[in-house]
Amino acid sequence: MLRLCLLLLSILATTSVASRDSRPDGNVPSVQATALPGEARETLSLIKRGGPFPYRKDGSVFGNFERRLPSQPRGYYREFTVPTPGARDRGARRIVAGLGSAGNVRYSGEYYYTDDHYFRFRKILE
Repeated sequence: MLRLCLLLLSILATTSVASRDSRPDGNVPSVQATALPGEARETLSLIKRGGPFPYRKDGSVFGNFERRLPSQPRGYYREFTVPTPGARDRGARRIVAGLGSAGNVRYSGEYYYTDDHYFRFRKILE
C-alpha cells in the first residue's frame, strides 16, 4: 500500500511539472493579444500609456524566482494586476512586462500573461 501511494505521488508530481506551459528553459508559449480577456487588454493598454494604475503594487519588480520567464537581471521584469471580475482582492491574473532594450515597459513589446498567479505564462503577441 505504501509503495502504491509513493508511486501515485510520483506520477502526480511528474504530471504537474510536465503540464506547465512555461518552462525553465525560457521557452514560453504565446497568445495573441486579441485572445486575452478584456481586462488583460485594458491592463496592457494602461502599461503602454504609463498608467494610472488601479493597484498600489502595479509596476513593482517581479523576481522571476521560479525561472518561468527568460533569465534577466533582477529588476528587469515588472508586474501589473489584471482585474478579476468578482474577486475581492487582486486575484491571480497578471501581466509581467520586461524593460526591453529601451529600458521602459511602455515601449518594450515584451509582455507575458498569467491567469494562475505566475504558475504558467504566455508571451503576448500583438
